[in-house]
Amino acid sequence: MDCIPVPVVCFQCGTNQNPCHCKVVGPTIGFGVTVVMALFCWPAALLCCCCATDTGKAVLAAPVDTGNAISNAIPI
Repeated sequence: MDCIPVPVVCFQCGTNQNPCHCKVVGPTIGFGVTVVMALFCWPAALLCCCCATDTGKAVLAAPVDTGNAISNAIPI
């Protein structure tokens, strides 16, 4: 085997959403969704030449906004 895939795990400590004050599942899923959406949304917005309009800016910000929403929705 040439390489060993390293799983991505995100930790968020200091939150008040659960008793242990740490989150793992929500930030990890949010990061994965952000990366997958960015692979499609960012090139689409740039190729359409709509990145200078308000709609284009919303498309460019959609992956980060969605990832944050998912991370905040899952309390563990």
